[in-house]
Amino acid sequence: MRRMPLIAVTGFIAAGLTLSACGSDSLSSSPGGGSTPTGTAAGGGVDQALAAKVPAAIKSAGKIVVGTDPTYAPNEMLGSDGKTVEGFDVSVFNAVAAKLGLKTEYVPAGFGTIILGVTSGKYDVGVSSFTINPERKKQVNMVSYYSAGTQWVVAKGNPEKVSIDDACGKSIGAQKDTVQAEDLAARSKKCTDAGKPGITQVIQTGQDQVTADVASGKTVAMLADSPVGLYAVKQTGTLEALGEIYDSAPYGYVVPKDQTDFANLLVEALKATKADGSYEAALKQYSVEAGAIDTFAVNP
Repeated sequence: MRRMPLIAVTGFIAAGLTLSACGSDSLSSSPGGGSTPTGTAAGGGVDQALAAKVPAAIKSAGKIVVGTDPTYAPNEMLGSDGKTVEGFDVSVFNAVAAKLGLKTEYVPAGFGTIILGVTSGKYDVGVSSFTINPERKKQVNMVSYYSAGTQWVVAKGNPEKVSIDDACGKSIGAQKDTVQAEDLAARSKKCTDAGKPGITQVIQTGQDQVTADVASGKTVAMLADSPVGLYAVKQTGTLEALGEIYDSAPYGYVVPKDQTDFANLLVEALKATKADGSYEAALKQYSVEAGAIDTFAVNP
């Protein structure tokens, strides 16, 4: 359940987990309507009726330029070549673009810069695990496509006896500008208000850094969106989920406020991917189908 709008980070390896990111000047692209690269789901072909409704500027370009922060595996991440953006978000959106007869071009960026990039016209769409909330809906249109919540993650066996309900005095990590960072700050305030030590909040600019911190023992726990936290557990083998997922909310594609027709077109394309199975296929690639929805909408 990411993110309240920043800076891409360099990759490194911790506890056997490869964690990668890239600078915001990097660029990678992948086709959404033709051949299917690694990390994307094949769609059922172009829907000509939907393709006819694509805005003229995007149709002329033949592609959708997408702003994304590729430090959030398995949602958005860099492939083994260090350049290609992949993940379940990419697979789903490529299937959506395929329905519209368009390619996709992913531009890695700091998370907190993406909405501004969309509103300024730098990107056609933002696809980066944006939780839909009232503040964002004031700035842009948001198209729901998935549901996620917050998951806590600790070292296997929880050796530091971390408690979600009482984490006072513990060192805990989250990504900057996320709902999880706000969650930690609120919990820390409750601690200090009760006369207890506050939480040592280790806030990193990239989720890869947050995961590396808990894997290495720099922090005793982390908070992340549920698919991200559970993916880290699966990939490292040294971490485990703590407690239940909470505060579930939909993710949304970010579309300019004055392009409601395009936002509605993305809803129709999502429905088409649901109908032909490519939506579920994209999620199953990354074992995140538990967050699938079928109530795609603009600004739900």
